[in-house]
Amino acid sequence: MDIKNKTAIVTGGASGLGKATVERYIADGANVAIFDLDEKGGQALAESLGERAIFCKVNVADEASAAAGITQVIETFGALHILNNYAGIGSACKTYGKNGPHPLDTYMKVVMVNQVGTFNMARLAAERMAANEPVNEDGVRGVIINTASVAAYEGQIGQVAYSATKGAVVGMTLPMARELASYGIRVNTIVPGLIHTPLFETVEESYYKSLEASTVFPQRLGKTSEIAALSAHIVENDYINGECIRMDAGIRMQPR
Repeated sequence: MDIKNKTAIVTGGASGLGKATVERYIADGANVAIFDLDEKGGQALAESLGERAIFCKVNVADEASAAAGITQVIETFGALHILNNYAGIGSACKTYGKNGPHPLDTYMKVVMVNQVGTFNMARLAAERMAANEPVNEDGVRGVIINTASVAAYEGQIGQVAYSATKGAVVGMTLPMARELASYGIRVNTIVPGLIHTPLFETVEESYYKSLEASTVFPQRLGKTSEIAALSAHIVENDYINGECIRMDAGIRMQPR
C-alpha cells in the first residue's frame, strides 16, 4: 500500500519512536494524527508539520477516548488506513523482592496501557479500515502495526509486567492478522531492541556504553528513524503479514 495520500494514526506520537514515524509518514505524503497524552508536545509537533498533521489527546486504554479520537481523524481526513501502536509504559519491579510482592495496581497499569490499549486501538481502527474501498490490486484496506519489545522474549529481572504485556502483543499478532484478512487488513508487530530514545539522555555514559557493547552488530543503539523506516516498509510491502520483526542488531538480553 502506497503511503502517499493515506491517513495514519500514531499512538505515542509526540515523542520517541512515534514522533520519528509521524515525521516519516508526513515526508512520504500521508496525513497523520498524533495520539498522545502529552498535549503540549503533541500540539507543537502537529503545528510544526503543517495541515496534514493533527493532534488528538487520547488515552488508548479508554474506550470512549480512543473512539472519539478516531472519529476526529475520520472527520478531518475522511478515512483511516494505517495504525501504529507505540504508546506504552514500563515499570521496574520484581514479582517478589525486599519491598514485598509486586503491587497489583502497578502491574495492572502496565497491562492496561501496553496490552489493553494496543488491542483497544486495533479493534476500533479495524472497524473503520474495513469500510474503506480497496486501495490496490491486492485488496488492501488497511495496515495495523503494533509494537512489542525484545523483552517479550528475553525479559530482564524487574521487567515481569513489561515483558508479559509485550509478549501479549506478540501473541495477538498472528490471530489478529488471520481474523482481519477477509477485510483486507494486514497486521504486523515491530520488536525493537535498544533504540536511542530521549530516555537514554538521562543515563550515565558508562551504562550507555555497556548497552551499546551488548549488541552484536552494529555496536550502537538503534535510531528512531530506523524504526520509522521499517514501519514505512511494512506499510508498503503487502506480502508482510502476521509477522513479529525483531530490529535489535542481534542482541539477546541477559538476565540483568
